[in-house]
Amino acid sequence: MDKNDFTRPEFATRYPNLASAGLGAKIVSVTDDFFAEAPRMLDDADAVFIPDKYDDNGKWMDGWESRRKRGPGHDHVVVALAAPTVIRGFDVDTAHFTGNYPPACSIEACALPAGASPDDATEWQEIVAMTPLGPSAHHYIAHEDASAWTHVRLHIYPDGGVARLRVYGLGQPSAHAAGEELDLASLVNGARIVAFSDAHYGNYHRMLTPTASVSMGDGWETHRRREPGNEWIIVALAAPGHVDRTVIDTAFYKGNCPVSCSIDAAYMPDALAAGPDADQMLVTASMYWEPLLDKHPLNPDRVHEFNDILPHGPITHVRVNIHPDGGVARFKLFGRKA
Repeated sequence: MDKNDFTRPEFATRYPNLASAGLGAKIVSVTDDFFAEAPRMLDDADAVFIPDKYDDNGKWMDGWESRRKRGPGHDHVVVALAAPTVIRGFDVDTAHFTGNYPPACSIEACALPAGASPDDATEWQEIVAMTPLGPSAHHYIAHEDASAWTHVRLHIYPDGGVARLRVYGLGQPSAHAAGEELDLASLVNGARIVAFSDAHYGNYHRMLTPTASVSMGDGWETHRRREPGNEWIIVALAAPGHVDRTVIDTAFYKGNCPVSCSIDAAYMPDALAAGPDADQMLVTASMYWEPLLDKHPLNPDRVHEFNDILPHGPITHVRVNIHPDGGVARFKLFGRKA
């Protein structure tokens, strides 16, 4: 488990970040990013500080930073989320901004049709009231709302720098025609990681992203197992469905690829919308799930596609087993909504 998981709130570990550039989130507009370009704020990696790095406008900072305000008003930035998102919380991270952080922020959101961008006629709703910010720190803000939002607008008062903006929640799948194939294990479609036996290295949420991995740190990797048994990870699917094929990608895992994998599955629709207590129940229940994919060998640094899925009814959850340990960069489960 990531050491930061012990200090982050539940929403920041239970749900993925949908303001991730790696998932497809983008900056739509910004009032000012003179010192540091706004797209850096959506980077998936933690912000870094390079003491001697400067550019033509001054000190290089890893995040979004506006110039000093010399008149009325304040700065803001509009972010298109990777998918329509039911938001569960935010992290407004001012890492490394010490004398140049904003004293406060607020956040608005809107919901627009696919492909549309906010304009002057857009109706924004405030979902985070003005909140104080401090220097070089994570600022976690919980949010409970059933609405699905496509864009957020971060206001900073009056100016300054934000290293990272994380928007944690559940992606909401777009409408799919009956029988249309979709990745039931994609974060963008609403899948999420429920639990795992170990996630010592990497970023386990990234295993469910639609984009290709970029390094060995961009996926789920366990420690070296020194006892009998195997490692596993449980995924709540985007919707109840029937599976046709799966993809298990071991990209960049060369000396640490699992020897083999298998998949078990279950139909537990009530658990899809339940709270953290249900997640622990699923761990116990998964010991009795039915096999979906028998054990198959895995090779280092390779995309594996398996079509010999075992007969099954509709399923809502899967447990991916790796034997005995190692790393999986990407996991996809293609099928149709039940």
